[in-house]
Amino acid sequence: MSSVIIPLVATQEESVEMKQRIDVLTSNVLSVGEECISESELRSLIKRKVVIDNGKFNLYDGFEPSGRMHIAQGVFKAFNVNKCTDSGGTFIFWVADWFALMNDKMGGDLDKIKVVGEYLIEVWTAAGMKLDNGRVVFKWASDEITNNASTYWPKMLDIARRFNITRIKKCCQIMGRLEGNLTSAQVLYPLMQCTDVFFLKADVCQLGVDQRKVNMLAREYCEAAKIKFKPVILSHHMLYGLKAGQEKMSKSDPDSAIFMEDSAEDVERKINAAYCPRTSTSTSTSTSTAQTPTNPDADADADTDDDAGKESMHLVEDDLKNPCLDYIENIIFCPPDSTFTANNKTYTKFANVKADFVSSALSESDLKASLIVALNLLLDPVRTHFATGRPQELLEKVREYKKMDVPINRQFRRLDAVNEGVVPANSHLVFLPNPTSNPSLGLAIDVLNQLQAAPQTATGGPVLFLSDWGATVQNACHSDAKGVAAAFALLIGMLKTIAPTFMDTVKIVKQSEAILKDPSNYWISVINAGRFFPLNETQEGVADSDPVGTVIARLMCVADAIALAPHSVASVDGRNSSEIECSLIEKFYNQETVPLSTPVFVAVGNCNELTLQDLESEVHATENARYYLLDDPKVHGKTKIKKSFCEPGNVAFAPIISLAATFVLSTANGGSGKLSIVRTEENGGNCDYDSEASIRSDFQSEKLHPGDLKEAMTKVMVDLFTRWAGAVKANKELTAASKCLKQLNKKASKKK
Repeated sequence: MSSVIIPLVATQEESVEMKQRIDVLTSNVLSVGEECISESELRSLIKRKVVIDNGKFNLYDGFEPSGRMHIAQGVFKAFNVNKCTDSGGTFIFWVADWFALMNDKMGGDLDKIKVVGEYLIEVWTAAGMKLDNGRVVFKWASDEITNNASTYWPKMLDIARRFNITRIKKCCQIMGRLEGNLTSAQVLYPLMQCTDVFFLKADVCQLGVDQRKVNMLAREYCEAAKIKFKPVILSHHMLYGLKAGQEKMSKSDPDSAIFMEDSAEDVERKINAAYCPRTSTSTSTSTSTAQTPTNPDADADADTDDDAGKESMHLVEDDLKNPCLDYIENIIFCPPDSTFTANNKTYTKFANVKADFVSSALSESDLKASLIVALNLLLDPVRTHFATGRPQELLEKVREYKKMDVPINRQFRRLDAVNEGVVPANSHLVFLPNPTSNPSLGLAIDVLNQLQAAPQTATGGPVLFLSDWGATVQNACHSDAKGVAAAFALLIGMLKTIAPTFMDTVKIVKQSEAILKDPSNYWISVINAGRFFPLNETQEGVADSDPVGTVIARLMCVADAIALAPHSVASVDGRNSSEIECSLIEKFYNQETVPLSTPVFVAVGNCNELTLQDLESEVHATENARYYLLDDPKVHGKTKIKKSFCEPGNVAFAPIISLAATFVLSTANGGSGKLSIVRTEENGGNCDYDSEASIRSDFQSEKLHPGDLKEAMTKVMVDLFTRWAGAVKANKELTAASKCLKQLNKKASKKK
């Protein structure tokens, strides 16, 4: 069929012609797949993009440059691609060199992986793929992702935040891994592959049946993200391995498949030794008959707990599982108008070959002898192509790689934030916690305490790190980028209001901006962290039913710490997420392969959000009344003190004393260092306190009355929120940030 698309005139007379043409093009594309989800969507796609708009639609397949190419990937794929491009499609091959790196292919050596990728392209050239019509495009993942990092990675993070760990684990079949043996990097794999679909603007995912689960993930993402047109899934057949019981060919077992550069002798030896049953055996595994589900987006295995890697690679019921017949049907009969000659009889349909073989009209020896001849006829042009020049050089290198027991070369790579001018050397690192749409004053104090805990040996000074992408992937502020930025702005604004002089010494770094200084090395460091940690370690405290975004954010946190190479890292006692992140950072740093000094870890006390009320004992207490929030009006400086818990003699839970220690006695926080109590002589007279211990002692003995303490602290808190209100009003960014969070909360409340 010609690849030249002739536009149709939209007249009533030609509507029949249009329908016929759509049917023909759709049929051609459908012929390459064992399953299509869904045929009606494919037909609509071809009608919309090819016939009416005289345009094109994009199909995509990705391949890992992980070794030699077997015949299904070569001949089968070449002819399938030709069918698609002749029907108006543009076929995009995603050379997944980064994915091969994640799976330790070629020892994790990216240069070797690129050589293998170049070799595979040469194979398709020799196999007859039409590469000169402008409709086949090869894109290298490492280059494309790096050059478009500002769009690729936010999309990946958006996908990650919408799915739980259970759903992502079910995609592990694409790596040939079982769920129980996953590293953290292997959770990244399906997320990145799903991202590829949208990054490449793929209309059709034309991959193998073994990739079905991650392609379904892309369709599910469309529903979650309200994307109108879902990608069509056109899954092609997976050839059996040549040995009994092999659901698919294995590149690690050279005798399980015919490879594109096999010699004639190799083909003869392998086919003659191949499993070739004439009748079904009791060991055959039953598989489902291929059909389009009533709900095309229903994953038949969505409710099972079986490891995806154990599942069958086939959708069509086949009681024989005969690899020789499989080769004849899907390789020999793949080119247009193909025939198969055996025992002096020429077959034009596979069904007749199978019928004669099953009935013993065609012997196993005759079947195999003819298959050997037919395969060698397909492979001869490839052998010739690789006999000289650059193709020969590539083949020799690939063969050498496969012979070698290539050690895993996990080269230490990172974003060097010091060299990039992002941070000073020898700094003290503080990660700003995940923001909320109602940031509290207590959170600001926790951050300030961490910043002020910098050891004197951290000569680079304190660095406040804003993990904006990490926050988004964990659904902070409802994953609203503007909301995250607004929450960060208000927290920093309050820090500057409390301790303006000190905050002038703090370097503030935004994660996304730092990453984009060197995205390639940064994300490779994330991948390497993922390869180092088993999933169960980065998943600590996170259920399978929880979003996978927490795992991704923790890997990014490790990569951030490696990038900044700080002298010290702060954490908060009792804050589980902070402690887990520091533990992961320390463990990763302690590897012999990390050429950096392990930072000092500094833990500070948790101010517990400066809790004002005990909700368990206060019947009418509310979350809003329990803390000081950054959007509190200045009048709340008084009203929240009035309503706060302050039981006479109780120093076990004494929030007003904690406020005094934080905002009055701490000169680092702008306090005077002295709390002045004003009262009548008959109530004890005026007195000053310069230590928290003395306040607690008098309060416990009831020399200091709750009312007098509250009155003193009311003035302090009203003054703080008066200054804060003035700062917000005077700063356009803070004013906009405050409005943004109010709108975000209002929007969220409407959804409840």
